[in-house]
Amino acid sequence: MTTFASGTDTLTRDALTVLQPGFTGTTAPDWLLRRLGEGLASVGLFGRNIASPDQLAALTAQLRAERDDVLVAIDEEGGDVTRLEVRAGSSFPGNHALGAVDDVDLTREVALELGRRLAACGVNFNWAPSADVNSDPANPVIGVRSFGADPHLAARHTAAYVTGLQAAGVAACTKHFPGHGDTAVDSHLALPRIDVDASLLADRELVPFRAAIAAGTRAVMSAHILVPALDPDRPATLSRRILTDLLRGELGYDGLIVTDGMEMQAIAGTYGIERGSVLAVAAGADAICVGGGLADEETVRRLRDALVAAVRSGELPEERLADAAERIRKLARWTAAQAASPAAADSEVGLRAARRALKVTGAAGFTPLTEPPYVAAFTPVANIAVGDETPWGVAAELLRLLPGTETGSFAGQDAGREALAAAGSRRVVAVVRDEHRHPWMAGALDTLLAARPDTVVVEMGVPQASPRGALHIATHGAARVCGRAAAEVIAGG
Repeated sequence: MTTFASGTDTLTRDALTVLQPGFTGTTAPDWLLRRLGEGLASVGLFGRNIASPDQLAALTAQLRAERDDVLVAIDEEGGDVTRLEVRAGSSFPGNHALGAVDDVDLTREVALELGRRLAACGVNFNWAPSADVNSDPANPVIGVRSFGADPHLAARHTAAYVTGLQAAGVAACTKHFPGHGDTAVDSHLALPRIDVDASLLADRELVPFRAAIAAGTRAVMSAHILVPALDPDRPATLSRRILTDLLRGELGYDGLIVTDGMEMQAIAGTYGIERGSVLAVAAGADAICVGGGLADEETVRRLRDALVAAVRSGELPEERLADAAERIRKLARWTAAQAASPAAADSEVGLRAARRALKVTGAAGFTPLTEPPYVAAFTPVANIAVGDETPWGVAAELLRLLPGTETGSFAGQDAGREALAAAGSRRVVAVVRDEHRHPWMAGALDTLLAARPDTVVVEMGVPQASPRGALHIATHGAARVCGRAAAEVIAGG
């Protein structure tokens, strides 16, 4: 009886250890602190948990008072996907801007500074970088989160990012394996499918992941995508062929495998989170990320109990769960042993990178504005990874340089006419995001440029459409620093 009780206790602790839940609020709830004492080893933070660097540092200290080696994870890609600066916009350009510059030393410096800021707040695990090759320019969820469409460019910058981030003592989590760049569906909403053969996957999607593994990435995140050439039956997160045979076996990866958020509809809407979590661990995943949308004690209890029940029924080998839990503890030990980065703070590196990432067309005949313009932001629906809390555009930065600047947001078939009416006689700066993906946006620019050919156009998404306007600026991302860099060109500031 005693042996059984001891085994059960170990089993329950291991089931808790592999979970990576979120929570609500800017302080840790009592249930979370209690679970840390019972075996929970990692926690995921989102924008809702962060109000300021000091508050975040206090929160992580609260977690460490309960468990000193806790893994504190965050989705901080920089660029469009930011949690540290969710309400202000990021101080760092995202991957697409870094890929456009194509200076691996700069990418490493950006990742090092971002990691230094995370570490200063007590965050030691970053769900970044995105190693996805943006091979489908119409992709609704990756886009500027990718370094680019060239696998080898994506590979060298993924490796540089991993190296820089981990030099700051923050574990990198390279995502979304085996590659989310060739999808036309957002896995937050449904299950994407990639119908290409295995040789193309090896030559394209897998190239950046090989580079990340060679660079020593401490974690890899799985994608909720169906890739029939690799496994016709199960999405990557639930596929032993993909996680164990390919990632561990063929690619020789020995670090932590983390799932993407299990509450995303690609899994929750098909298998359910409990069944999905059991299948993921059985397939080779070590950490179950859940909490972007489901962030309560009940979810943690349900997943813990599902894993325990699966071991007891024989569906999930106990040694597989124990191995997963030990991999979590191993990474926790690595992060706990990291010293503060010896690098001095470089608060301007993000802005320098954003300035270098600009691609400006029409500058030869352009005179910088001296009068406040009207900024017409043609605003698409933000994807869930980016969220709609984070401001973007150039209006705030132009207002700083040209006081009196006004702005409006427009969408839909009448956006161009509405923007013209709102602008009146003022010079127009039109801001778009992925014009090539939104016919209404392209139509709005047609209308605007036909009436006002002196309009300045700023593209803050993937610059796939042909440049047009009196001046066209491609920022390769919508981070705050990208907006500032563009505003400096427009106003000559």
